[in-house]
Amino acid sequence: MCFVPYYKVNYCEEAFAWYQDVNLVYLVDGVKLPYSQATLEAMYSYLDRHGELFWIEVKEKGEWFPIGDITLSQDNLPIVIGNSAYQHRGLGKKILSALIELARVKGWKELRVKEIYTYNHASSRCFKSLGFVENGATEKGRSFILELV
Repeated sequence: MCFVPYYKVNYCEEAFAWYQDVNLVYLVDGVKLPYSQATLEAMYSYLDRHGELFWIEVKEKGEWFPIGDITLSQDNLPIVIGNSAYQHRGLGKKILSALIELARVKGWKELRVKEIYTYNHASSRCFKSLGFVENGATEKGRSFILELV
């Protein structure tokens, strides 16, 4: 598995397919509506301006291909494994561990997660397993923080 900077390759066609899955969008945005092309472009534009946006790639049969996207930011850590064949296989924890290490290398003191919805149990468990603690209630869930020092 590796992270490829967003600007280096265009996987928007693959990503558009991921964000047609209303169950995935529900975990990400709290609504069961597939993304339009404009929504996808606006999301990536926002994430690229507010953090370091990457594609998640895996290698199979000698070929690298995208399975999701992540953004490294001190204020939020959106992680989306869009390819359903790679969901619920422990990759989220490996990805989050790598992001935490990148943040430490950058000398950041903490990482925050704005909101994980109450029904997104897998995401909550993943973040808590790596030391994130609940930091308050949000409209639909909880915020989290990890002290890095």
